[in-house]
Amino acid sequence: MSLNMSLNEAALRDVEALDIRIIANIPGRYSLADLRNARGERRVFACRAVNLSCHAIAFAAPVRGKVGDRVIANIERLGRLEGPIDRLLERGFVMSIAATPDERNSLAAKIAWLDSHKNHDVSERRTDRRTVPVNPHSKIILPDGRVESCLILDLSVSGVAVSADTVPEIGTIMAVGSVVGRVVRHFIDGFAVQFVQRQHHDTVEHMVILGG
Repeated sequence: MSLNMSLNEAALRDVEALDIRIIANIPGRYSLADLRNARGERRVFACRAVNLSCHAIAFAAPVRGKVGDRVIANIERLGRLEGPIDRLLERGFVMSIAATPDERNSLAAKIAWLDSHKNHDVSERRTDRRTVPVNPHSKIILPDGRVESCLILDLSVSGVAVSADTVPEIGTIMAVGSVVGRVVRHFIDGFAVQFVQRQHHDTVEHMVILGG
């Protein structure tokens, strides 16, 4: 009994020693355990981990859930993480991380590596010059006039990838921020909108983000 307690205490001391909190911008996906679609499948949304330690992560997210809801998240470079929503933010939430001491040690080491490399935006850069905005929050305007918060995954002069609570049908004409486009594709955590008119690279982010 005393040996097990000593091992646990040592593991906890290791975690505390590596408990680094960093400001980040890391893409990922998440689902809420109790939020499902008409087929009974968990819905998946895109997110960005914006503040993290080995105990909790703050997410920028299009759907917030409720305090206590269980979150299952997959974050680039960090892997699968689970835990309850501890606090709601204006445009996201904070998740407490459920983990064993060994798992927490491993996570702390990954966070320390990210901090030392100063490479918090690890999303892949595509050849068509799609970019990830620093502020990923915007709004979509649906054909019936409803306005809904959304998360911008990436954008270019010709279109934008979006994650939101509502997933419009392919072919739907709608606006993202102040730019009108047509839904052309669905993917696991959102949908793609092709702009009706090609935008200028110097103003597209302003129109999509600040226009929302």
